[in-house]
Amino acid sequence: MARPNICTNIPGPKALEWLKRDSDFVSPSYGRPYPLVAESGKGIAITDVDGNVFLDFSAGIAVCSTGHCHPDVVTAIKEQASRLIHMSGTDFYYPEQVIMAEEISRITPGKGMKKSFFGNSGAEAVEAGFKVARYHTKRPRMLAYIGAFHGRTMGALSLTGSNSKYRRGFAPMVPGVTHVPYPYCYRCPFNLEQESCNFACITYIREDVFERYVPPTEVAALVCEPIQGEGGYIIPPDGYFREIKKLCEEHGILFMCDEVQSGMGRTGKMFAIEHWGVEPDIICIAKGVASGMPLGICCASSDIMDWHQGAHASTFGANPVSCRAAFMTIKLLEEGLMDNATRMGDLIMSRLQEMQEKYDIMGDVRGKGLMIAAEFIKNNKKERAPKISASIIDMCFKNGIALLPCGNNSIRFCPPLVVTEEECEIALEVFEKSVKANNVSF
Repeated sequence: MARPNICTNIPGPKALEWLKRDSDFVSPSYGRPYPLVAESGKGIAITDVDGNVFLDFSAGIAVCSTGHCHPDVVTAIKEQASRLIHMSGTDFYYPEQVIMAEEISRITPGKGMKKSFFGNSGAEAVEAGFKVARYHTKRPRMLAYIGAFHGRTMGALSLTGSNSKYRRGFAPMVPGVTHVPYPYCYRCPFNLEQESCNFACITYIREDVFERYVPPTEVAALVCEPIQGEGGYIIPPDGYFREIKKLCEEHGILFMCDEVQSGMGRTGKMFAIEHWGVEPDIICIAKGVASGMPLGICCASSDIMDWHQGAHASTFGANPVSCRAAFMTIKLLEEGLMDNATRMGDLIMSRLQEMQEKYDIMGDVRGKGLMIAAEFIKNNKKERAPKISASIIDMCFKNGIALLPCGNNSIRFCPPLVVTEEECEIALEVFEKSVKANNVSF
């Protein structure tokens, strides 16, 4: 079991030196919520350059699914690195890429033959999905969601709708993308109640978007996160995805799932869309797939992934070391870590819901498995409280718990899937103290 141990001021003297060097030489475009300068990691513990130990409830932005430096993953990386580090699946063949494609075909929802394109990140996976959807359908338009985050490269950025700062200074976007309301029931864009709305957000697409300004016969794909990530860990109501998939099928529109953050066991199933029994036509995978090694994957049926040779490629995609890390990651997920995500997620949800009853600033608690968020508000009108959520994150960090924001005013809990009950309780205790200290702001 890991415990936080803060032994210096935060940031410490060595961290301050690195922060200065970073400021001098590293792009200022990165968004860092607090000054954690990591030196080593094991399990869910991160030790900084000054020897301070933090419990990482961010998992390196939901990437370190098996924990930091899982010994089995490290062994797999070392063994592969001693044999072959790179040859490029773009121009050559090697077994690791083929085996990885077979594994992805096996674990993704849906029957039949599937093929995978390999890149290095979630944004690359989304770019591939964007391109193959247009190529296969010969249609020029895409639908995406308000609140979505799909990456910051130009195609992925054009689909992203979670924060205007990502787009500022980069117009024009890739043309043909239309954003529609996501089913964010806590803040329904139509001011309706979930129990009686009859999926008004789908009716809006059918009767307003398709009838007024987006011909559905020109839409290649609807791109969605089964659970919105950067947008606030928003979870659609049961039945939504069945109905939206029906709408897509009605008009020959591909249903493309971005599972970059929600996939690879994080929600207690291999992919979040499986909670609703809906099969995507295209699925994008990254983050937790290789336990910290860079790997992005776009998977689709053989019929859909029908583009010509040379249509798309990535020099470092399907790097053999990353593939070996992914094989081991999948093995560990299937041998118990997905089950642990369900158990620990239930524990965290239960404790957060108890806090919600006690503290007025906690407006909503939502999640599946170890993809959980608490949303913070200022008054009974549910006014967003980003300063409060930022203060709580900062207080937790200074007491040894690394958390991240999501959305404008929510805090996400996405620890490595190896987290224990004791580690959850330690983090929740620190979190509650921070919430209590900020509750006076309501």
